[in-house]
Order: sequence, then C-alpha cells, then structure tokens
Amino acid sequence: MADRSIPEDHLTGYAEILMAACATGRRLSRDELEALRSQGERAAEAGMGLRALVRAHLSAARSVGTGLTPAAAEHVLAAVEQAVDAFAEGHERAQRLAVRQEEAARREFIDDLLYGRSDLGRLAERAERFGLLLSHAHTVAAAQGTEPFDDGSPLTRRIESSLFARFGDRRILLTTKDDRLICIAPADESDVLTFFAKQAYAAAEGCRVAIGRAHAGAGGVVHSYEEALNALDLAHRMGFDGPVLHAADLLVYPVLTRDRQAMADLVRSVLGPLKQARGGPQPLLDTLTVYFDTGCVAAEAARQLTLSVRAMTYRLDRIRRLTGADPGDPVHRYTLQTAVIGARLLDWPAQEL
Repeated sequence: MADRSIPEDHLTGYAEILMAACATGRRLSRDELEALRSQGERAAEAGMGLRALVRAHLSAARSVGTGLTPAAAEHVLAAVEQAVDAFAEGHERAQRLAVRQEEAARREFIDDLLYGRSDLGRLAERAERFGLLLSHAHTVAAAQGTEPFDDGSPLTRRIESSLFARFGDRRILLTTKDDRLICIAPADESDVLTFFAKQAYAAAEGCRVAIGRAHAGAGGVVHSYEEALNALDLAHRMGFDGPVLHAADLLVYPVLTRDRQAMADLVRSVLGPLKQARGGPQPLLDTLTVYFDTGCVAAEAARQLTLSVRAMTYRLDRIRRLTGADPGDPVHRYTLQTAVIGARLLDWPAQEL
C-alpha cells in the first residue's frame, strides 16, 4: 500500500510501469524513465522530501510484487531499481536547479544592496527573505586575504559554519563580493562581527578585517560597507599591520584627504626639499614615519630602523636642515606629521603630485 503522506499524483502510472516490465522481464523504456524523472522534478518543486518519496515507491512496489513467483519478483526488483533511480535523478535535478536559482537571486540581492541599486521598498521586502530587517541599523565587516574568498569554497564554508554554530539565526548575512568575505549583522550584535573577524583572521592566511560603523536603512548598509572597504584600502596605503580595523578609529584620514589638492600642496611644500637628500627622499620619509609612530622616541625609532642612535639623530638633523622644520619641536611636529600622513595617503614620492 502506498504511503498516505504522499499524494497519489506523485505515483501516477508507477505500478503500471512495474507490472508491464515484470510481465516480460524487460528494462524500463526511455519514455518510462523520462516520465519518472519528470515526476521526481514535480515532487521536488512541491516540496516533497526524497526519503518519504522513496518509501512510498517501495511500498507501492511491495503491493505489485505480492504473490509473484521468485523469477517474476526478481524482475520487479530490477524494475524498481531503475524506476527509483530515475525518479531520484529528476528530484535531484530539480533541487540543483532550485539551488542555482536561489543563489542567483541571492547574488542579485547582494549586488543591489551593496551597490545601492533597486527601489528601497522592494529591496526591503527582498531583504527579509535573506534574514535582514533593513528598517534596523546594521554594521558591515569585510575580510580580505592573500587568496580570494569564493562562494562555496572550503574556507568560506568553514567560517560560515563556525559563525552559525555560535550564533544560530540572528539575522546574519554572510556572502562574498569582489574576492572578499562580507558579513552583515544587526548593529546591536557587535559580538557577531568580533567573532567573524577572529574566525576569518585565524582561517585565512594574511587576512585583514575592516568593520564599518552602524547605520540605519538600506542606504546604511551601503554606507557601512563602503567604510569597511575604505578602511581596507587605507590600511594598505598606510601600512597598518593590525588584523582588525574599525572605521570609527580612522575618521581623521578621510578628513585629511577631503581636500586632496590642499594635502598635495602641503606634502610638496613641507617634504619636497627631502628630494635633495642623497639617496632620495624615501629613507628620510621612512625615518619620520617610524619616529612619529614610536611617539617621537629617537632610541626606539633607531632600534626599529636598525640604526644607531647617533645615525638616527643625524637623520633628524638632516631633515631639519632640508625642510626648515624640527621634528623635535612641538609646533613643527604637527605640520611634519600631517605631511608624512599625506605622503602615505597620496603614495608620494612614488606618485608625483
């Protein structure tokens, strides 16, 4: 008797196919196999589970095989094997198609969301399907490693499994975009992004994670995402070596570069004279960078540059004579340090200003 939990239309013609094959001991025909595959596809589209469907087919086959001779029963078993295999093939084919369609819809949504495309009302409706409530504030983190992050790669799946095993369904969206791994989480779930950053850094060689600030609405997701990307770019240009960056800690840099022409003028005016130094400006620029990074402690800067303190003092004096600004003077120090930051942001002297 067929499984009553399975609608009869998913078994239509199945018993007849078995009996016809059993009568002559033949294999199932091409048309019969294709009909079973089509039934499998329709069952998958109706949301029927494969295990329950297989049980229903075996139950129906048991009814057909009742009272048959051993030879005829053997024919039934062979026909059932072919039939169930064809049905399962159709079911799996429909499932793969559904997965591809879901992935395509998800990718389209991600592109529209992170690039600020599409009608906001429609975008908000689609967001709920993927676990986001765009009326709330969200924060975006972006992970970038030496190797690209791909959808479905073992690395991406490992991080995703760790994240969802820890937090379950907290309206988290994990995706890849432009070889980066992106995590979008509600603004009040900061522990999610902290954990995401640790997992990404531990799993991917040379990985760095940037976390944007919290912003509300669909446009807020875009804003936070752009902040995270800008932080990654800034870290590359400035040579930051920390594995986790917070856009909130780097707000001074966009301010400094808002007027690019003014910053370029400052770099040329203050640091341009370093070009007169033997060996070019780069060694002295590196000296200033490390000197300021160490809090203007000459001995520590010398150690990091593998120089003697005497050589370090000579370099600082050389900078003072060329630029007219003394790195040890509090008034001059701010101008010099701002110019050094500007040089790193504008990639001077590699790029002519």
